[in-house]
Amino acid sequence: MEQVFKRTQILTNHLLQSSPSSQTLSSNACLSYSPPELSENYAFDIKDMRKLIDRHNLEERDWLFGLMKQSKLFNPKVRGGKVFVSPDYNQSMEQQREMTLKRIEYLLEKGAFKGWLTEKGEDIEMRKFAGFEVCSIYDHSLFTKLGVHFFLWGGAIQFFGTKHHHDKWLRDTENYSIKGCFAMTELGHGSNVRGLETVTTYDSNTGEFVINTPCESAQKYWIGGAANHATHTVVFSQLHINGTNQGVHAFIVQIRDADGYICPNIRIVDCGHKIGLNGVDNGRIWFDNVRVPRENLLNSVADVSPDGKYLSSIENPDQRFAAFMAPLTVGRVNIAISSVYQSKVALATSIRYALTRRAFSLKKNEPEVLLLDYPSHQRRLFPLVAKTYAMSFAANYLKMLYVKRTPQSNKIIHIVSSSFKATFTWNNMQILQECREACGGQGLKTENRVGQLKGEYDVQSTFEGDNLILMQQVSKALFAEYMAAQKRNKVFKGLGLEHMNKPCPVIPLQLTSTTLRCSQFQMDALCLRERDLLNRFVADVSKCKAKGESNEQAFLMCYELAQDLGKAFSDRAIFQTFVDAETTLPAGSLKDVLGTLRSLYALICIEDVSFLQYGYLSVDNGANVRREITKLCTELRPHALALVSSFGIPDAFLGPIAFNWIEANAWSSV
Repeated sequence: MEQVFKRTQILTNHLLQSSPSSQTLSSNACLSYSPPELSENYAFDIKDMRKLIDRHNLEERDWLFGLMKQSKLFNPKVRGGKVFVSPDYNQSMEQQREMTLKRIEYLLEKGAFKGWLTEKGEDIEMRKFAGFEVCSIYDHSLFTKLGVHFFLWGGAIQFFGTKHHHDKWLRDTENYSIKGCFAMTELGHGSNVRGLETVTTYDSNTGEFVINTPCESAQKYWIGGAANHATHTVVFSQLHINGTNQGVHAFIVQIRDADGYICPNIRIVDCGHKIGLNGVDNGRIWFDNVRVPRENLLNSVADVSPDGKYLSSIENPDQRFAAFMAPLTVGRVNIAISSVYQSKVALATSIRYALTRRAFSLKKNEPEVLLLDYPSHQRRLFPLVAKTYAMSFAANYLKMLYVKRTPQSNKIIHIVSSSFKATFTWNNMQILQECREACGGQGLKTENRVGQLKGEYDVQSTFEGDNLILMQQVSKALFAEYMAAQKRNKVFKGLGLEHMNKPCPVIPLQLTSTTLRCSQFQMDALCLRERDLLNRFVADVSKCKAKGESNEQAFLMCYELAQDLGKAFSDRAIFQTFVDAETTLPAGSLKDVLGTLRSLYALICIEDVSFLQYGYLSVDNGANVRREITKLCTELRPHALALVSSFGIPDAFLGPIAFNWIEANAWSSV
């Protein structure tokens, strides 16, 4: 009873805002916000750093940011005396979809998409990439709906079609009088495109193709734009000619009339609410013997004559399928690039917050400590900054590889885009999660962006290719390169595998700080892992085959090595782009800071469990690597604000906690 009385007395004193005289407490001064710019110094020019990591079309990017900030369609809200723009995720799914369409129409009216499909050359390709990157920073739904329309539907017509398709469809697509979607994925088949079940036959009496959904698993699924807005689609289907299946081909099909009504013999159903991306109207489509003109076959690879003969200059069906699928790599390129920018939004928001938010005093009567002054907070965020810079340089390399593509480079683009797409999207989800936690409870608020981005971008791990499958494809390609070099008794050439022609690197028995920060050592370590894992993978697959297993079964049985090899290839390739970017700089503070970031990125790759698992590092050297990472994080602390400011993301596109989070949450702003 005595304990109950004491608790009752304490509660009464609290409610009456009084306290016993024996428990007098001194009050602390209220917290106040101090912009980090007042205390943080820039040791390098952030404009120069932005040019290095964004690389191209900076003026066009800033112009597009400005268009968004000045329109009420982009949902501007004032928080803490600043204007922020982001979608209203409290809207219903239907409202979010209509707002996405209105934003596209607004940007179209302002000329944001001019030349995207009707002009050619590297300049327009890079301008298009820049535009998509800005749109992805604002909203994944906006980015995805535009990507489906321009890159998938429009890209299919560009690359799978021929001149008469270009003349008929591209301009109307660019001005959005035609709204396109891309019907490849089915309920029963996603990554396995060759297994699609939709069937198309040819009627030589009428000169028409007849497209049919023969079973429920053949329904087209997750088709962005199909549920509400798309008027046309590219349908991927097995083409049966005179009883012979010629494989997957693409056909243009109108799915809605000018008044928005679904066309005859087509059924469309909404995919429903999703964990993110609800501004995109994903739909399911069934085709009930839908007839389209012969000219609607996209015939750059193969054609059907009026009398029903199948025509193709590529006789081998595997080579024909490869030629047919090659242009689709642009989807993976775009996804990889966009994921880097979400990491930038999250890091810029969480690091700015950590530069002003305090927690706990180390000594009595001293101010509480800034979050970013805690070594643990530095250790959780700075490696992610280094990883994001590395991905930025790798993304620029990937874009240039794509825009300078040739038929001979298609295989390389496929391998690199598969590797980078998987790595970047996995990294992005890790970064978003860590930043969400680093922001504490504020990371849960939708308006602060970081937590919301997790749900919005989770899908990137599986669309345009499941990441695990993509990494297995990378390892298979490396296996093929190895076997081809052995068979021809020639040196390795391409995919960065030239290091295989040199003597095997040796890691020193004792790793000093100087060695760990040496770019040559870092490259040697990453090459050693890739080299060894490739040798192991080839040996294990060969053993399985020697026991009578098929190629595919042998690869499946070695899937763990395949995953490790894919990661090793990706880490080494990304690191190479970092080194290449660093070597373009003259001596000075910018190069010095970038060198520190490069070392941090390399060492977090070397910290990976595989270096201990496969014996490349001793336990002692592993501990040395970890200690050096901590030192590098400490050295980067003075550059924290400059590093995230160099991302070039306008304040309005970050979360309010990146700025005056006290004022943003004040009663006066309710």
